[in-house]
Amino acid sequence: MNIPAEFAIGGVYMPPLLMASVLGIITAVIVARLLNSYRWSRYFFYPPIVFVSITVIFTMIYGMTIIPF
Repeated sequence: MNIPAEFAIGGVYMPPLLMASVLGIITAVIVARLLNSYRWSRYFFYPPIVFVSITVIFTMIYGMTIIPF
């Protein structure tokens, strides 16, 4: 199995954790907007902490499945 050590984007090397975190943030923004549009975010005590936790969860999911460290 060929595990990449880094990704080259335009000649600049990026670590895999950075790529996984960017994907995690993008996915968390989409989920947060869906939660706001369906008004489910009103059930959370402090929505910014929920956003950070969703970001961490999606980053770890992308890191373990799509982009192995």
